[in-house]
Amino acid sequence: MYLNYIIKRLFGAVFVLFSILTLVFFLIHIVPGDPIEVMLGETARAVDREALRHSLGLDLPVIQQWAEYLRGFTHFDLGMSLHSKQHVSQLLLQRIPATFTLSFASLFVAVLIAVPLGILSAVHKDSIWDRLSMMSAMLGVSIPNFVMGPLLILIFSLWLEWLPVSGNEGMNSLILPALTLGSALAAVLSRMIRSSMLEVLQEDYIRSARARGLTEFKILVFHALRNAALPVVTILGMQLGTLLAGAVITETIFSWPGIGQLMIESIQKRDYPIVQGCVILISFSYVLINLITDFICVSLDPRIKVD
Repeated sequence: MYLNYIIKRLFGAVFVLFSILTLVFFLIHIVPGDPIEVMLGETARAVDREALRHSLGLDLPVIQQWAEYLRGFTHFDLGMSLHSKQHVSQLLLQRIPATFTLSFASLFVAVLIAVPLGILSAVHKDSIWDRLSMMSAMLGVSIPNFVMGPLLILIFSLWLEWLPVSGNEGMNSLILPALTLGSALAAVLSRMIRSSMLEVLQEDYIRSARARGLTEFKILVFHALRNAALPVVTILGMQLGTLLAGAVITETIFSWPGIGQLMIESIQKRDYPIVQGCVILISFSYVLINLITDFICVSLDPRIKVD
């Protein structure tokens, strides 16, 4: 049963990935702007433009370019950068560690903030602590990254001078971008934990645990939180994929040398192969993370139907 479920999910993931690959390719070629004009300038001669276009294979029909791109992709070849002439896969490999470091640091920050807030709100429902926690959650959801980032820079870098403004110069440089991404995720997680905990705390086995004389800490951590984890794990998986996409704005604000910054730079240069590679990598990561999350949820809760 589980094997059939895994095979179905894998086939579904392959279809989604192929669709993403095709959609991204054609959307990139529909976007206005000529990379040849960006590379040579408006004053370049027509013959020079055509020669460069031919050397890069941009004079071929779009369908043929798409077929060549798919053929190369099956050999893990994402093409060459139009500007630096480097392999796209090589450029991506150089930037992947920074983006994944930022994403997992943001996830850590979110969990560190959300779990205590969510539990506190559930245990003290309708109290002042509950209202303050939910107000903080609403505030985190309401403030977008492009506002939160500059605000943190203004406070902690310019006024207090505690942390660097931008770049990647060690752990200190990671704090502000991780807070920017993690705060929004913490808001979503804390509300989910609160809702899930409130539901679990009404169950009979919680009353039985209290009747047996277990401490409130053991009841919350080993019984309530454990059983409330399933929807939280689902949200975590989805939000981790969102973090990879959301890192585009945050990396640009903080000049963090990851995939997001590379993609923005490539869009400005009309470097099609790099833009395609960045979007496809982020999309593939999102699909893969959600696939893994599905498998984890099935293993955590055998009641989930896998037919």
